[in-house]
Amino acid sequence: MVSIVRAAPGVDGIPAGFPILLDAQMSILEPAFSYLLELATIPGRSHALETLRTYSEHLHDWFDSLEQSGLDWRFTDEGAIAAYRNRMLSAPSPHTGRPYARSTVNYRVRTICRFYSWAHRRGLIDAIPFDYVEVSVRSGRRQGMLAHLDHRPLTVMANILTISEVERLPRPLRVDQLQCLFRHLASPYDLIAEWALATGMRRKELCGLQLHQVPSVAHLDIDETPLIGVPLTVTKGDRPRTVYLPLRLIDRTHWYAGEQRAVLVKRRRSEPGYRPPTALFLNSNGDPVSRARFSAAFGAAFEAAGLTGSGHWLRHTFAMTMLVRLQKQAVTKPDLNPLKIVQVLLGHASIQSTAIYLRCVELNADALAESLAYLYGELVPDDRP
Repeated sequence: MVSIVRAAPGVDGIPAGFPILLDAQMSILEPAFSYLLELATIPGRSHALETLRTYSEHLHDWFDSLEQSGLDWRFTDEGAIAAYRNRMLSAPSPHTGRPYARSTVNYRVRTICRFYSWAHRRGLIDAIPFDYVEVSVRSGRRQGMLAHLDHRPLTVMANILTISEVERLPRPLRVDQLQCLFRHLASPYDLIAEWALATGMRRKELCGLQLHQVPSVAHLDIDETPLIGVPLTVTKGDRPRTVYLPLRLIDRTHWYAGEQRAVLVKRRRSEPGYRPPTALFLNSNGDPVSRARFSAAFGAAFEAAGLTGSGHWLRHTFAMTMLVRLQKQAVTKPDLNPLKIVQVLLGHASIQSTAIYLRCVELNADALAESLAYLYGELVPDDRP
């Protein structure tokens, strides 16, 4: 069975936490190691550790599949990759028990194909085990206000191993859905949800928040300073970013830190070797909330509330609500660029990633009108501590 280990800090030339794939004999899978190391260290191609983790997990699943089938990675053909793809289409994920999304299947297939393209360039294999076909994207391309920003070619070379995907636009959560969701979130996940809804922060960023990052606001007046900027230290791609929180949400966060969080830490102080975490959000054991626990808690809450979605939907809701709010302001302030502001607030590297919310806003105008008042007025009701 193939396994993944993480590089310890202090190893020359290898980043701390770098994923290393081992085969059943606990030997390093050299081609996967060299490929990932190049992605991690070559200037101009270096990727964030989070991206490398994803790629390593994809390659782990692929090499593990090859090992169980007794196949040599160097002599893999198109049929073997297609069989791997078809297995994901026909069987649920062993991790979640749910069917793989078609986008996930394509993401994994593309990772494998990128690896083989790299191996061919490096002379490790004689031929690439898959083909490309030319596909026209002219008819499927929407023409709109951002058409002038789209410099993509009208035809692209498509990997024949990928499958068609139906575009699924993100939807905002309605006010009644948000209220129902919050009723099924225990502490601190209800507070985490409020941060996500008010700022559009990602799971990684929320779990990476530190206690010292919560600003002191006792001297501020809500009428004069309704929003407070909080610089993030953990972001996707390590891109600097500041989020803006309602003053009342910061007040609630201070209450959580001084009451609920303090009780969790006090309960464990007597344990030998226990050191109070610096993370802001702690689980019921007094340890930092992990990304896996974050996903599990929100998955359970969405299911209990009878909703389809995940914690990431709070980010979608923030993005669309903020876009609507800024579009209204732009009517009297023509120099305002709502889409660009939302891009910065979300931390998107490309405005094309943000542009999808324009179509979402058009389709969900009624729900978003109600969400505006909730997000900026009732997110942290006065009767809550």
